[in-house]
Amino acid sequence: MSGKLLRRTAVITGASKGIGKAIALALAAEGARIALVSRNRELLNGVAGEIAAAGGQADVFPADVTSEPQVRQVEQDIVAEFGKVNILVNNAGINIRKPITEFTLEEWNLVMDTNVTAAFLMCRSFVPHMMGQGYGRILNMTSTMAWVSLPGRGAYSTSKAALLGITRTLALELAGERITANGISAGPIGTEMNRPLMEDAERNAQFLANVPLARWGKVEEVGQLALYLCSEDASFITGTDILIDGGWCAR
Repeated sequence: MSGKLLRRTAVITGASKGIGKAIALALAAEGARIALVSRNRELLNGVAGEIAAAGGQADVFPADVTSEPQVRQVEQDIVAEFGKVNILVNNAGINIRKPITEFTLEEWNLVMDTNVTAAFLMCRSFVPHMMGQGYGRILNMTSTMAWVSLPGRGAYSTSKAALLGITRTLALELAGERITANGISAGPIGTEMNRPLMEDAERNAQFLANVPLARWGKVEEVGQLALYLCSEDASFITGTDILIDGGWCAR
């Protein structure tokens, strides 16, 4: 297989479905070897099967990326399997919707651990394996909620703003290694999580009235943006966050 990412190895968290899966398929189609990480082995096996059927290479590494011991173990397993790592996509995330005053500390910590601490743990484990190669890519899946917010999104918005801060710091710390770090702030994307809203005609119409392009984004569109940011064509882009939101934040 030939492609823009030939001989590159990409580690992708939350890779079992939705945006994570789309990014995995997009990078694999351009020759990257994919390490698929999430808690659901069965779904990961399905993604790996799709990649293999298309002529790509992928392996599955089930893990809870909020767990320091499990991240350390998956680091060892991936390096043993692939030998090196070039790309890290921190996509695993969770959202609990409720007013700030109704959050329990356990719920708040769950959002922070999944959306922020997991990215820290993955970077701490895998960035050292990316150094010394003259190329590296870190993509953190931030969100439009890092830029704007809505009622009930307090924990989620806080976590995504924090992830954006990590992204900027990584870009500065790793520039000398030619490792770039960027965020992708996806807005209304047609994922499994949004399916109930999309299938409710009235609520869907009300929602899309607030999207300037008047449609849901496709996970494949996010995958193609990730592919571009991982390519050599994007080697001068670092420390920034790219909105893919149909104009949501321009309102």
